[in-house]
Amino acid sequence: MSNKVAGVDEVGRGCLAGPVFAAAVILNSNINCKNIKDSKKISFKKRILLSEYIKKNSIYAVGIVDVEKINKINILNASLLAMQKALNKLKYKPNIAYIDGLFVPKNTNIKCKAFIKGDEKIACISAASIVAKVSRDLFMISLSKKYPNYNWHKNFGYGTRDHFKGLKKYGVTKHHRKKFKPIHNILLALSRETLKS
Repeated sequence: MSNKVAGVDEVGRGCLAGPVFAAAVILNSNINCKNIKDSKKISFKKRILLSEYIKKNSIYAVGIVDVEKINKINILNASLLAMQKALNKLKYKPNIAYIDGLFVPKNTNIKCKAFIKGDEKIACISAASIVAKVSRDLFMISLSKKYPNYNWHKNFGYGTRDHFKGLKKYGVTKHHRKKFKPIHNILLALSRETLKS
């Protein structure tokens, strides 16, 4: 493979529920990058199609860090760990990995370089953002079938009005990030109510 650069990005860092996902993608040299851009700027249906196209025309891997680990090591470290997992799962070792953001993952023997807003500027990072986003969205849609009261199939675990409505009515699940301030405050309020009663 002539192209030895991997793009890496994470998705789900700002969510109240669900794991954080990261993808590492080494694009084939002949791939058409015209429509590959930051996943946040692409519709859900288009992301699905683009993700399949990218997967067929690249070497890729996805890393996942669950909520329990996020609660233990914080979301920044969990995001970097997801990136590390994705990179270390690649079947082909790139010469360098371009990472979206300010920080690079540790414990990988691949040279890494961080790019602020890299998902808007560098095709392989944009591709990684699409693969990671679609992978996580599909996971949250599946999880929503077991927990239908929070509309995760629509909000994907982000702190939307319907998500907070579900939290208020049905409480916190094991998939919520208990160290995140909104969830922590809900649990704190519940514990105070219990003490009063």
